[in-house]
Amino acid sequence: MDRRSFIKNSGLTGFLLTTGTFPLLADMEDPNITRLTILHTNDVHSRIEPFPMDGSKNEGLGGAAKRATLIKRIRKEQKNVLLLDAGDMFQGTPYFNFFGGEVEMKLMSQMGYDAATIGNHDFDGGMDGLERQLKHANFPILISNYNFDNTILNGKTQEYKIFNKDGIKIGVFGLGIELNGLVPPTLYKETQYLDPLTEAQKYASILKNDEKCDYIICLSHLGFKYGPTEEKISDIFLATNTQDIDLILGGHTHTFLKAPERLSNKLGKPVLINQVGWAGIVLGRLDIYFEKNKKDTCVTCKNLLVSSNS
Repeated sequence: MDRRSFIKNSGLTGFLLTTGTFPLLADMEDPNITRLTILHTNDVHSRIEPFPMDGSKNEGLGGAAKRATLIKRIRKEQKNVLLLDAGDMFQGTPYFNFFGGEVEMKLMSQMGYDAATIGNHDFDGGMDGLERQLKHANFPILISNYNFDNTILNGKTQEYKIFNKDGIKIGVFGLGIELNGLVPPTLYKETQYLDPLTEAQKYASILKNDEKCDYIICLSHLGFKYGPTEEKISDIFLATNTQDIDLILGGHTHTFLKAPERLSNKLGKPVLINQVGWAGIVLGRLDIYFEKNKKDTCVTCKNLLVSSNS
């Protein structure tokens, strides 16, 4: 979907997915149902301020202050909230050029992000630059397919993290795109790229079977989809060739999805993909409803335009 159509419809349309036999939305205040609200961003690219009011197509949209206001409002309304980012936090405005990512990390910490993964542009200040900014983040950086053993980032990221919300265990892990060809080797140094499909299945299985998670989220900076001749692993490919992943929150391709893409995994079970463009123009929102027995879920989505009218 193009950006103009997305913005025209964003916040005005909803999405609903049910699995199994599930009560109607009108009954979702039932005490036997737990609601998890997932908020997410991707490819914010150092857009700290809204786009200027200069007549451009994005004028007045985005900005950290407006996003923070939306997040704060939703947290007051909902008990169980997770706030996640799918990478490329850095690069794109003078804020990064002057401060190297410090402003972005501090603002995300103040907003209460729960976790983020790494995008290719997060290496634009080099390994040393990224490592220097981690001290400003009070949230974990999750990445399962970059091996940092021989770098300054060794031991400073995590493959996954588990969150417990009102008795629901949510496992979150991260995936990054191939850096070779996108990032100069002098910036990522001895980072080893591991096959994302293999690592995704490895950690999804750990979270499902060993950690007994009820819901599994992949923070992906692989890209939504590519042409038939491109040999890149996309979120679409990931979703249909793995199992145990419930939701993929994507980035990299700056794709504005009006509603999550619903696909079937390799076992025929539903998996959702959502991505909300770039520059913090949109705050993704999904509400996941769990029955008490945790066997059936219902998902509603209403991505939110970040504007002065939000």
